[in-house]
Amino acid sequence: MKPPAAAAEFLHQHGWGDAQLSPVAGDASFRRYFRVREGDRRAILMDAPPPHEDPRPFIHIAEYLKNSGFAAPEIFARDLESGLVLLEDFGDQRMREHLDYHPEDEDAIYRQAVDLLRDLHKVPAASIAPYDEAQYLREAHLLTEWYCPAQQLDVDADRFDAIWRTLLEPVIAAQHPPVTVMRDYHAENIMLLENGGFGLLDFQDALVGHPGYDLVSMLQDARRDVSDDVEEKMLAYYLSGHSQKEAEEFRSQYAILGAQRNTKIIGIFTRLSVRDGKQRYLDFMPRMWRLLEKDLQHPALAPMAHWFDENIPENVRHRPIPMAKTAP
Repeated sequence: MKPPAAAAEFLHQHGWGDAQLSPVAGDASFRRYFRVREGDRRAILMDAPPPHEDPRPFIHIAEYLKNSGFAAPEIFARDLESGLVLLEDFGDQRMREHLDYHPEDEDAIYRQAVDLLRDLHKVPAASIAPYDEAQYLREAHLLTEWYCPAQQLDVDADRFDAIWRTLLEPVIAAQHPPVTVMRDYHAENIMLLENGGFGLLDFQDALVGHPGYDLVSMLQDARRDVSDDVEEKMLAYYLSGHSQKEAEEFRSQYAILGAQRNTKIIGIFTRLSVRDGKQRYLDFMPRMWRLLEKDLQHPALAPMAHWFDENIPENVRHRPIPMAKTAP
């Protein structure tokens, strides 16, 4: 992975002219990352090339988080025309790998991650777009737009849409006042810092919405198995201090958000494979179906569980995605 052509001049202009660059693992987007080293100094170069990417949302949320007392990367330099941003380097100690080697720390680290969300939900929400019905529906439709065609399924998409609209009503009603939702808050986007705190990454798609969304993102992690026991303990910990009625309503909305998110991710992972040739994301499909089926067991989701039973029966859910398909 070679640095972008504009990187050398960008770094030179901002006092890193003698720096060495090495690639850092990225994500599912067009963004690329490079570690920048010059003597004892370290930084991260984000390459967010227009028109595919726009680094401004990342910069906006990073500054909001820092101003609110959270550890987002400091922005050292930016060139929005080229899509280059020089960031603070949080190192390589991700929550994911730490727990792989130190499973005994799981409860303590997840509790700390829950505490961070509770603190975030106490500060005024960022000045960004809302997680509204249209956004939730666009994401849920990724299942019928990508997964179902890939599996050659003729499904009742209108009924799917109607059920989601009904399910989302109490979720959207509970988003007042809204909180900042980072949308990808999970073990691969949380860095363990030397001071014992958490460094936050991958929040450029943030919206303002429901406090349960980031919680379900972390506890129903698409890329790491979180046991039912840990999920229940952390959910109960988040809800400590809530009345029984409040807790029951939150748990219902949590299950709806989990089902919506997991439905979306099944669609996204299918799209990444079928359209973009990134077949490694199909390895996560069994986990995604397991998480979705767990959410569908909640009584509030009975109509959606019935839709899945009618339109995507269990034997289909575990069928491999054919690789010969083209984009719809």
